[in-house]
Amino acid sequence: MDRAPHLADTSSATLSDARRLSLPEQRTAATRERPSPRPTLTDSERAAHRKSQAEARSARAAARAAARAIPPVRVPELAHLGLDGLRTYRTSLREEEDRVSYWRRILQARWDTLNEGNDVRNLPSLSHVLTDERVTSGRAALVRVVPVDDIPPLPQLAGLWSESADTADEETRADLLRRLGEAEEQLSDYRGALHRRLEAATTELIARYRENPLLCLSVLPLPAEELEAC
Repeated sequence: MDRAPHLADTSSATLSDARRLSLPEQRTAATRERPSPRPTLTDSERAAHRKSQAEARSARAAARAAARAIPPVRVPELAHLGLDGLRTYRTSLREEEDRVSYWRRILQARWDTLNEGNDVRNLPSLSHVLTDERVTSGRAALVRVVPVDDIPPLPQLAGLWSESADTADEETRADLLRRLGEAEEQLSDYRGALHRRLEAATTELIARYRENPLLCLSVLPLPAEELEAC
């Protein structure tokens, strides 16, 4: 009749023993996970740290104030563009710059292979990329936006790419290499003009944002009534 209480006491003792046996392991784990204490700073060290932080905050505030003091610079030749038109023009410049960089790599690849006595011109996909329509369409669109024609002309890449050369004939190969090099230089000049236009468009956009910071909200997907309320 006393067996059940005895079993309960035995179970309790066993559980208690198991808990006691696990305590050292728990203490060891807690010791491993406990972060090492931070070094104690002296009063002078704390004061120096606070002073350094205050000086850094003051320097950042002064830099922001100096930037705000510089009047926004407008670009007169872009004044006729609305905000959306200016953003679209800037995006077009970036896309055109990407295309020009790609064309340059194509010409450089043919120059390299031709210089080594091979030729890679017989690639239909590249011939399609270098058609006159594809090459000149971007330039024509940019000139229509800003009529000042400071962008140099583009070389005839399609004809230059399709032209064959006998790699065994040193004279014709040297002539084609020369013209490929000239075309690559023209593309570099064109790319430089794109960079100047992109810088001007960015300057104009920043100036408009500084004059009216609420214009920045127009790029957010807000309902029209919220934009009007701003």
